[in-house]
Amino acid sequence: MPSKTIDHAFTARSLTSAATDPTFAGALSFMRRRFTKNLKGVEAVVWGIPFDAATSNRPGARFGPQAIRRASAIFDNDPQYPFSRDLFADMAMIDYGDCLLDYGNHHRTPATIEREAAKILTSGAFLLTLGGDHFITWPLLKAHAARHGPLALVQFDAHQDTWFDDGKRIDHGSFVARAVRDGVIDPARSIQVGIRTHAPEDFGIRLIYGHEVEEMTAAEIARAILDRTGGCPAYLTFDIDCLDPAFAPGTGTPVAGGPSSAKILSVLGKLGPLDIRGADVVEVAPAYDHADITAIAGATVAMYMLGLRAERRAAR
Repeated sequence: MPSKTIDHAFTARSLTSAATDPTFAGALSFMRRRFTKNLKGVEAVVWGIPFDAATSNRPGARFGPQAIRRASAIFDNDPQYPFSRDLFADMAMIDYGDCLLDYGNHHRTPATIEREAAKILTSGAFLLTLGGDHFITWPLLKAHAARHGPLALVQFDAHQDTWFDDGKRIDHGSFVARAVRDGVIDPARSIQVGIRTHAPEDFGIRLIYGHEVEEMTAAEIARAILDRTGGCPAYLTFDIDCLDPAFAPGTGTPVAGGPSSAKILSVLGKLGPLDIRGADVVEVAPAYDHADITAIAGATVAMYMLGLRAERRAAR
């Protein structure tokens, strides 16, 4: 195999080159992209935030970025379904590694995440973040809104995350309320899909409950998202507990009655017109997983987000 290499995350000759690592071996960057902090010429960045101190139930999402990267090795640079293309042939992407956080000083975490995210966004690159619990979306939203203005929030989740917040708490269940109150997102253009719990506030955000997801087709759900956002710049956040525990057992706050991974992936695949300015996949907690079911789902959601980006780029 003279033309093949291994450890593509370190040996890649260019940011658009294909990897040839065996699925079962090699350095585990996300989809074998080059590990680097150099943002020159980069169009898309995958970044990990291994933080789970804001969880209200089962901890462990700090291991999510590692698990998602490991699961992404199955995407071996063939044309990716359903996009029928090598996502990186014309889209230079890197794995930026992880955010360095002080586990003993959680009050510093939001500013650290926001500062590093802002640095990445200043380069002009698209940022896809791997969590971590859902608190990380708060500083990420602030960094994106500082660059793009108030955003339409498209949230796949079993929970609304609109609980009361005094502005100081480190809590994964209140970031949406804080984002609305601080003008970071536009609730009139925002939508939450898969909700299977109740919260005291909805702030006028459009809700599609879990039972409605079951009754609607994927095309109907995608149309509801596109109609609600109305072409505005959007931030796409995907809590893996949007999926039923049968398809994502490895998460901190699982809720029965959710959709299948097949249905939600079908919805994501129909969001090509959505003007996604940033995205994240959160709440993968591999300690509660079985056979990497949840990590594979998380890696696939992340791949779809990049596939939408690659298709949008190709259509220019």
